[in-house]
Amino acid sequence: MDNSKNNNRYNPLKRFVLKGMAALGIAAVTIGLMAGSAPAQSLLDRIKNGDTIRLGYSNAPPGAYPGANNEPLGLVNAIVVDILKKMGTTKVESVVTDWGALIPGMQAGRFDIITGGMYIKPERCRNVLFSEPISTAKDALIVLKGNPEAVHSFENVRDKGLVLVTGSGYTAVKIAQDLGFADDKIMQVAGTAEISQAVKSGRAAAGVMDWFEATKLAASNDGLELADPYTSPVPRDYGAIAFPLNEQATVDAFNVVLKAYMGSDEMMSSVSKYGYTKDNLPDGTTTAAACNR
Repeated sequence: MDNSKNNNRYNPLKRFVLKGMAALGIAAVTIGLMAGSAPAQSLLDRIKNGDTIRLGYSNAPPGAYPGANNEPLGLVNAIVVDILKKMGTTKVESVVTDWGALIPGMQAGRFDIITGGMYIKPERCRNVLFSEPISTAKDALIVLKGNPEAVHSFENVRDKGLVLVTGSGYTAVKIAQDLGFADDKIMQVAGTAEISQAVKSGRAAAGVMDWFEATKLAASNDGLELADPYTSPVPRDYGAIAFPLNEQATVDAFNVVLKAYMGSDEMMSSVSKYGYTKDNLPDGTTTAAACNR
């Protein structure tokens, strides 16, 4: 018996099933698209939700350094941990990296905030958002005890044909280049520990770094001291906390809490053990002004 005519006849049950399957397929695609387009949580939302926030910094006491259990220590970390607690989270995680890798690391999503006490500079303002300043200080020159080369400025080091050592990514690199240092007279290393070793070993006559770091090094190392007097080639710098460029709401919320916190007894209790004094409090210069210097 030929059943071809019966097989081609209209079958309402079959049509119903096919329509149902099609509808389920469309729904699945719609749900998938919705899930794929759902916006990621902002950093501010994560802080308010009490999520773990990753702090990126280099090992540079007393500003920021890891403890025995990788907990974030140092004056900048102390400030950030206090502020984050007030904003909603006590959970933080350290991500320690070389100074020069801090901005690229945050841009790559390895951590959420840079807490290394980074100075506000116009070129950096194009790559990160800064909080309002948390400190003000000048740089300093580290030399061997007794300052045998009698250097008291960048120009002294340059004119004597000596080697200046500083951190890779530090602003001192560009300053030295602008002052006419030959490339082979500018040694770039990972951070403060390496700067110290270069000076102690005689591979460099002087090392330039943040005043807080230099003071800490000189106090803990009999073989080193601060060049005194020292004439800095730059005006006072302003340290701040750095955030990704798409986190303006987070920066705004952070600044609100920071404003009430700066100079408070609570703050000074947290940072005084790291050598931060009232003299290091910001002088009223804003981040906007520092970005346009």
